[in-house]
Order: sequence, then C-alpha cells, then structure tokens
Amino acid sequence: MSDQTTPDIIYTKTDEAPQLAAASLLPIIRRFLSELDISVGTRDISLAGRILAVFPEKLTDAQKISDDLAVLGGVVKEASANVIKLPNISASVPQLIEAVTELQGQGYDIPDYPADPKTDAEVEARARYDASKGSAVNPVLREGNSDRRAPSSVKAYAKANPHRMGKWSSDSKTCVSTMGANDFRSNETSVTLTDAQADGPIRIELTGADGAVSTLKDGLAMPAGTIVDATFLSVAALKDFYQAQIDKTLVDGTLFSLHMKATMMKVSDPIIFGHAVVAYLAPVFAKHADAFKAAGISPNGGFGTMFEAIDAMPNGADIRAEIAAVLADRPPLYMVNSDRGITNLHVPSDVIIDASMPAVIRAGGKGWGPDGNEDDTNCVIPDSSYAPVYDAAVKFCKANGALDPVTSGTVQNVGLMAQKAEEYGSHPTTFEMPQAGTVRVIASNGDVLHEHVVEAGDIWRMASARRAPIENWIQLAIDRMAATGYETIFWLDRDRAHDAELLKYVEPALAKAGLTDAVKIMDPEAATTRSFEVIYKGDNTIAVTGNVLRDYLTDLFPILEVGTSAKMLSVVKLMQGGGLFETGAGGSAPKHVEQLVEENHLRWDSLGEFCALGESLRFLADNQSNAAAAILGDAVDTATERLLTEGRSPQRKVGQPDNRDSHFWFARYWAEALATQTVNADVAAQFKGLSDALAANEDAIIAELSAARGKAVDLGGYYNASEEKTAAVMRPSATLNGLLDA
Repeated sequence: MSDQTTPDIIYTKTDEAPQLAAASLLPIIRRFLSELDISVGTRDISLAGRILAVFPEKLTDAQKISDDLAVLGGVVKEASANVIKLPNISASVPQLIEAVTELQGQGYDIPDYPADPKTDAEVEARARYDASKGSAVNPVLREGNSDRRAPSSVKAYAKANPHRMGKWSSDSKTCVSTMGANDFRSNETSVTLTDAQADGPIRIELTGADGAVSTLKDGLAMPAGTIVDATFLSVAALKDFYQAQIDKTLVDGTLFSLHMKATMMKVSDPIIFGHAVVAYLAPVFAKHADAFKAAGISPNGGFGTMFEAIDAMPNGADIRAEIAAVLADRPPLYMVNSDRGITNLHVPSDVIIDASMPAVIRAGGKGWGPDGNEDDTNCVIPDSSYAPVYDAAVKFCKANGALDPVTSGTVQNVGLMAQKAEEYGSHPTTFEMPQAGTVRVIASNGDVLHEHVVEAGDIWRMASARRAPIENWIQLAIDRMAATGYETIFWLDRDRAHDAELLKYVEPALAKAGLTDAVKIMDPEAATTRSFEVIYKGDNTIAVTGNVLRDYLTDLFPILEVGTSAKMLSVVKLMQGGGLFETGAGGSAPKHVEQLVEENHLRWDSLGEFCALGESLRFLADNQSNAAAAILGDAVDTATERLLTEGRSPQRKVGQPDNRDSHFWFARYWAEALATQTVNADVAAQFKGLSDALAANEDAIIAELSAARGKAVDLGGYYNASEEKTAAVMRPSATLNGLLDA
C-alpha cells in the first residue's frame, strides 16, 4: 500500500456535472477501498485549478495550489500510474473569461484575460491563460493509445430498454457540406523523418513577398521515424464556401448548422468559427468594422460575447436592429437552446462536432430551429478531412432507416492517441498567417520537409505522430482483434498524405503478423458505410483510427447504439505500463449543472465512473499482485449490472431519482456483492456489516436524499464551487454519511 503522497489510485477533480457527482461518489469509493488498505488521492485538473496554478504570484498561501496537471503529466509516464480521469472543460475564450471573473470575485488576485495584449506583462499573462484554453488536459495525460467500447452490461441494457431514435425519411433534405478543395485535407503534405533529418531541431519559417524571413517556431525536436504533416486552409476559399452554403441553405429551406471542434482544435477552429459569424452577418461587419475593432469585438467568440459588447456601444440598439434584419433574410440557424435563443453561432464551445452530428443523426436528420420545431439541416463541416464520415452516415440512414438499438451490433475503437498524435497535438504549431508568403518546415540538415504558398489570414498547421505510439497502436489493434474475433478495419485513406505514411508502418506489421488478408484497410467514408452495414445486421466491428476519428466515432456509434457516449469503457494503456481510465467519452454536461442549481436535481449518470473504477481496480490487482483489489473490481461490475437491471439509473426530471440516488444503490449493491462473494471469506466478512446497514436504512436514506428536491441550491461558484456547499448539496443524507464516514 502507498500513502496519500503516492496513492494507489488517483481520482481527478474536474468540472461541472462530473465534479458535482464526484462529491457524492468519491466518499463511497474511499470508504470501500479503505477496508482493504487501498488509498485514493485526488489531483485538481479543473479549469479553475489550472488557472490558479499558473498565477501564484499574488495569491495568499491558503489560496495557492500545486500544478496538478504537470504532476499528473509525470505520473502517467510511470509504470505504477493508475488514474481515473473524469471529463473536464476544454475551455473556449468566453468560458475562460467567465472563470477568471468568478475567481476574481472570490478574492483571487489574478490578472484579467488580455484579449489584445500590448505590454510585456499582458503578453505573458495571455500565454499562461492560453495554456489552459481548449484541450489543455488530454494531450498531457494521454501517454498511451485508446481502447474504447461499450461494456456488455450497457449494451444488454440498451437492447432491453431501447432509447428513442428519430425516423429517417429517404427524401430528407439533411445533408453534409464541406469544402473539398483548398482546405486542410487537400493541401496536406507528409513525410517520415530520416535519421539525418531528426538529428537536430526543426524550424518553421515564413518568407514574405518582400523576401524577409520570420521564424514561426524553432527548436522542435522529433525522433527519426516520426510522421510530420503540414497543411493549410485557404481563408479566401473558406469565405466563398460559407457564402455558397448560406445561399444553398436558403434555397433548400433547411436550417444552417456549423459543426467543428473549437475546443480541441483551440487555435484553428475558433478562427474558422469566427469567419462563419462574419459571413452570416456580412453587411453588419462591412458597415461597422472600424467600430467593432475599436470596441475590441472579435467574431471568434460568437454571437454571445459579440452581442454583449454591442449592447454596451452608444449605438448598440441600432446595430442590434440591423443584425435582426440581416438574420431575418438568412436561413434559420440550428439552435443550441431554442427557448433561450441560443444559436449554433453563439458560443464556439457549443459547436462540438462529435456531439452535435450524432445528435442530428439520432434524431432522424433533424435539428431544432428558432421556432422551437425540428427541421432538416445543412450540416456545414468546413474541412473535408473527416466530413465524409458524417456524409456516409447520413446517406446510409436515408437509405436504410434509423439504427435499431434492440438488434444492433457494436463498433469498438482502437485509437492512435499517445504523445499528442496527429491534429490534436498541433496547437503549438498552428498559425494564422500575418502576411502572404511561403511557409517552409526545415530540418537541421537543411532539408525542406514542407513548403506551402499562403495568403494573409490563411490557417497553417503542422502535426506529427511518433513511431513508438504508432507501433503500439497497431499491436493494440491486433490484440483486440485476437481477443474478440471481430471484423477489424483500419480507417486509412491511401490518397491522403498522412495516411499513406501511416500505411508504411501498418502494412508491414500486419504482414508480419500474418493478417494481411484478415484485416481490412478502407478510407473513412467506405469504412463508415461498412461499419453501419455490420452493426445493422447485429454483428460487431473494431474501428482502428487516428486521433480525431477516435474522438468522433466514440461519440457517434455509442450515441446511436446505447443512447449516450458517457457510458463507454475507455481504457488508455499507457506506454510505460500504467493505466489511465477515462470515465466515458462524453463532456461535462453544463445543462445538468443548470438544472441542479435551479431544481436540486442532477441527472448526470455515473455509469462511466463505475466502469472506470472496475477496470482501475483490476489493473491495480495485476500491477500490485493484490487479489483483494480484483474482488473489489469484479463486485463493481456486479453492482453496475444490477443497478441497470433494476432501473436505478438517474432520470431526467425533478421528483424522479437522480445521481445521488443511483450512488446509494451502487453502494448498496456493491457492498452486498462483496459480502456475498465466495472467493475470499475475509473480504465478505469485512463488508457484511456495511451491507446489512445500508439495506436496513434504505428507506431513511432515500427519504433524506430526496427531501430538498425541487428547490434552488447555492454551490458558491460554478467554475470554483465551494467544497462545503457542494458537499451539503450532494451529500444530503445524514444516515448514509454516518455509515460512510464511520
């Protein structure tokens, strides 16, 4: 056993609904594991925690916190790592500003977020804040590749209790529209570094039209065998594309919806999002460009922050009237929240393609319009790298109808993720071009690895994937195929530059394993169609993908198969031997927090946490030769299956059971499973008293849990909630608390 300095299991403190749920669930986990001398520590990787960690200078000693993300970045490189990672906020700029404002209001002396830094101090503050923006956490922790699948208990429950699926019509006007030219996909070049090219730092240079050379990035170290990609998206082509899609949507009489990932792709996608905002309100921006610039208005923040800033302008009411007039002539926008008037272009962090596109497909190709009714929609996905996946899904459903959860098979995923693989690691080498010119990537031996002619405003990026993670990913896929016998498909496009380089690793490895004919290699569009064919027939398949498609597919298929991606089993097999156990593939559910605050009802389902806990305990059993941990883990699975079978999951409406009720039932069933198991009599005896007490006090506990439902609650903050107030809300049963804290 280790002490709390180096606990056996680390449970992350994150944000929003998962963190609220942790206030209820973590005391249960600690109580059970302490019986067998297994320690559980926590590390704070919440947005508020990350901000405070990088601005310690003016904080009191009581306010200072350690940089737990950096600590965990070291932990995951150790063989003993055992981390349960909950979903966290991938912050957009508006979210970051909200968090900063809240922390300042709580007495934390941290600087404002400088939207337009001018002084050296502002530039430094902006750099620190930007490190917390977007997907700041996952690239640090994911030192391994991904194995994601729906647990058998979840699939069985979905088959017995199918979720609602929208009805598809063959004449649906819903479609996917993408650039197809002059975008990241079409402009991509790729090389695999030789020993000579990797023997020293790589630099990125921009040579302007006047011949002047500026360094965009220097000192990039990459080992031989690394695949290095570079590409750019033409902003002129993007503007033409947006105008064409606005016109098309108006003619078709559908909704206009934008789908991208402005959180994970935190440099490029907010810019692309901002161009959509400008395109939709083009006459307004043309007329008021100078005034907007003077007011510090950036379209990259969306309608939300833009409208707030306009309202503060002397002629704000007139401008808002002009905006209303322009919107009246535009196609209706896909709505995030029709009741509150929140459109698809209000907040960039609301535009998350891996959540929004599955929602449209599950709904039969429908999205919510401003009138509160469902309608067909033009799904606008600017870059064509992965848009064909959703295009194929839409076309398949039009031709074949909605997936039937009762009879469907499953798509598992093995994803290349380790060491910031591919586009999701490209943030530090993504640039909005300050001028026209030529971008070159130059190796230390003088070789020009990439060269692109760009215009001012174009978005250029470089990404990479290293040999060791690639080889590990291929072997993980082979192992999963051997373990399941499922049809296995590598989703790789021979005509895409990056994928062609990947295949130079994949095909020899498959040949060496004797699997050349057993494993399919298909481009993503064809692989999507094939996967739908397989699961529609009730069979199963493994999708072996790169990093972005790992993210997209582990939302798409689970949402169709089991109704949510939050119930996925997500295991990251760390390359140094440790384990990272992610609690599902869903986000952090801000709407769940809103409901809790207003009605004291939290509908967050902790099934993902249960699944991760079981896997973490079994990993601990193997890693530390701790047989009792395996018993705990197996009992977690027993409790989870019973919780599902007996319908104890959280429900959506106040007055129904919520997250806290499900935690009680989980504890009740977990204790009973441990007390009645026959593998270890000593363990059974240790848990008999707790099991009996939970059963005997069932009625009292349920009554105490539900006593204050329907009333507004105060958490003392959103991004940095009070631990005491949160505990009071999330642990309202004195009886249950007494049993757990004994």
